[in-house]
Amino acid sequence: MAEAADFQGTSASLARRWLRRTGALLAGAPLLAALLQLPLAAPAQAVSSGTVSVSLDSFSPSVPTDGDTLTVSGTVTNNGKRAVTSAHVGLRVGPLLNTRAAISATARHSTDLQYAAGSEVGGKYEQKFATLSPGVAEHFSISVPVDKLDLGNDGVYEFDVTLSGQTSAEHWQQLLGVRRTFLPWQPSEADTRTKTTFLWPLLSTVHMTAKTGAGELQTPVFLNDDLAKELAPGGRLAEMVDLGKSLDITWVIDPDLLASVDAMAAGNYRIQGEGSGTTAGSRAHQAIAKQWLANLQAAVTGKEVVALPFADPDLASLAHNGTNVTGSLSHLKDATDVAATTVKTVLHVTPSTDFAWPVDGAVDPSIMKVATSAGADRVIARSDSLRESSRLPYTPSAARPVGAGTTAVVSDAELSTAFEGDLTRANSTTLAIQQFLAQSLELNAQTDKQRSIVVAPQRMPTASQAQAMAAALRALQGNTWSQPQDLTAAAKDKPDPNATTRIPSRSVYPSSLGRQELPKAGFEQIARTQDKLGNFQVILSDPSRVVTPFGRAINREMSTSWRGRSDKADGYRDGVEAWLDDLADQVKLIDKSETKLSGRSATIPVTVQNNLVQPVGHLVLRLTSTMPTRLKIGGKAYYGQPVEVAGGHSQSVKFTTSANANGRVTVIAQLYTEDGQMYGSPVSFDVKVTEVTPTVMLVIGGGVLLLVLAGFRMYTQRKRAAARQAEEGGAGTMTEDTEEPGNPGSSADRLTGKSGSASEADDPEQPSDPAPDTAPESADPSESGERVDR
Repeated sequence: MAEAADFQGTSASLARRWLRRTGALLAGAPLLAALLQLPLAAPAQAVSSGTVSVSLDSFSPSVPTDGDTLTVSGTVTNNGKRAVTSAHVGLRVGPLLNTRAAISATARHSTDLQYAAGSEVGGKYEQKFATLSPGVAEHFSISVPVDKLDLGNDGVYEFDVTLSGQTSAEHWQQLLGVRRTFLPWQPSEADTRTKTTFLWPLLSTVHMTAKTGAGELQTPVFLNDDLAKELAPGGRLAEMVDLGKSLDITWVIDPDLLASVDAMAAGNYRIQGEGSGTTAGSRAHQAIAKQWLANLQAAVTGKEVVALPFADPDLASLAHNGTNVTGSLSHLKDATDVAATTVKTVLHVTPSTDFAWPVDGAVDPSIMKVATSAGADRVIARSDSLRESSRLPYTPSAARPVGAGTTAVVSDAELSTAFEGDLTRANSTTLAIQQFLAQSLELNAQTDKQRSIVVAPQRMPTASQAQAMAAALRALQGNTWSQPQDLTAAAKDKPDPNATTRIPSRSVYPSSLGRQELPKAGFEQIARTQDKLGNFQVILSDPSRVVTPFGRAINREMSTSWRGRSDKADGYRDGVEAWLDDLADQVKLIDKSETKLSGRSATIPVTVQNNLVQPVGHLVLRLTSTMPTRLKIGGKAYYGQPVEVAGGHSQSVKFTTSANANGRVTVIAQLYTEDGQMYGSPVSFDVKVTEVTPTVMLVIGGGVLLLVLAGFRMYTQRKRAAARQAEEGGAGTMTEDTEEPGNPGSSADRLTGKSGSASEADDPEQPSDPAPDTAPESADPSESGERVDR
């Protein structure tokens, strides 16, 4: 019974819609007949299109209903060389447009005089100008009650604002200018309401470098101060937040933007200048960043927030040019992992990280594979990429299961691109809003089956584009044919079994997008930088001080925002790599001059310098002899010692050497990480070996022997003299003062030196005393070169 009731209800609804459409067509038949009778076609062909330009600056309300008064205003400008006289601006209601294709075609001919339709609204609903002088713009404003427009049933009507008049060359009333737009008409409650998801992208370009200021605080360094301009009142990002807070939208946020604004709000940030210098950031800009974050935190409260991977990596570039470069996919995983943490820390909300968003929603099998490799199982595509079969007479719901547990969430191309281009002029904004609403209403009228539609606008709307989107959304959310829905809900809706699920091949990927991709050489440079970072971080006592800023900088190197700015992208990558090289060079070996060794063994000092703030370790200093047969290090051809150096200090490491022959030997000093990877540049120096010869050794040995013998003889002689003196003292026959002739102990005999008991010092055969016994110093015998420890 319930199924029968549903069938009867659906049949009745279809019947009502058929009657409305048929009535509208019948109502338009007399109007079409009247148009065929109007003498406007020939004069329109005779006058060149655009003699008078019509600008439609205001159309209010955008979606009128019963009892409303429609007000249109704008300007008319005579672009010809002759004045236009007896001119007036009139309003015309064209036919009901029954397809979305008809709406698009009408928009393409918005100023074509030959497509003018309908008759002017009669009565006083016009504005007259006696003369339109060449080059002069005249303002107009016309208000008309909606019931005077003779609208039929609900739907989208073509609406023309025309300028008619005559010139000095053609003295008859003719159509000289037109501006065509759309009048959505839905006076009664729609049978079904389309569930509409509007993505509100909060993204920006890359602003932060890999650099941080000196010292413990790690002050962030920005490329420039452009971010402050976007955050300031009236700026692009300020407008996005101010407008989005009152709309039913899904916020799509790049965590890198939040991290950048948070760093600016924390204060003490710096701006990169010319060369290696930086300048202090503005305190006023710090206050602007704080206020913007506070406004955003309030705006997202209670709303769905989708976090893209950090820095919004270019999925198409990665898929087409990066997958063959080792490590590229790991960067996408890192960017996804850090996304949720960043958003939660800054905004205090838990975001969804289930969605990937390729550029312009263009997909192919490789993009889908890469997009889901980091954990996302829903890919935001677009209907001009996943095209429907022409046999499907309506726009299906967004969710499409495409296999392997992946859902393609297909945004509507016409609605998503409605606000692109220059919308700084009121005329362009008004036309964009009316076309968006017309497409939405016609989409809803295609079938009585309720559907979920997703709108994914350009990634970085300008302030004027954001204002146009907000105006259209306010009008859409106040009507009777649409209702808001979050992106997650849209992705979970039941898919249409008739919708396409076939991912297009690589060959049909838009060439215009392919030309903007990051080349393979860019990914190779990113891989090289990552290798250098991995080699550097292992020696640090606190790797996070380097790994975190450089890891985020590598994510930024893959950002989608570099599209169309290849020179800027190249410069950014070069800057990151150069800064990492500069940091790594702060830990290095000090150059050595030639070293001279005199002897068979000595120690050679090698100095390691650390100019970083933090200590370094896990290093091995290896000294290698290029001629180990002549000079060995620690008894080997090479020898290594562990090294640890405090921040801002140098450490001298000593190596024991042994020489086997004279000559010059080149020695190479090289730092290695503990896993055997070379670190930094090697330092080479020469060691000049001067070995002591056998002849010199013999002379030195002989001199030492003579000294020993002389000392022994002196000892024995003094001992004998002491013994004789003792014997003479024991006899007691004479004193030392008694002098007798012939006495051998007399003083005369001692003075003449003829007595056998004379002093040993007067012995002519006794050698003189030797030079003081001092060991030769170990200084360099040639008094040149570098001293070494002996």
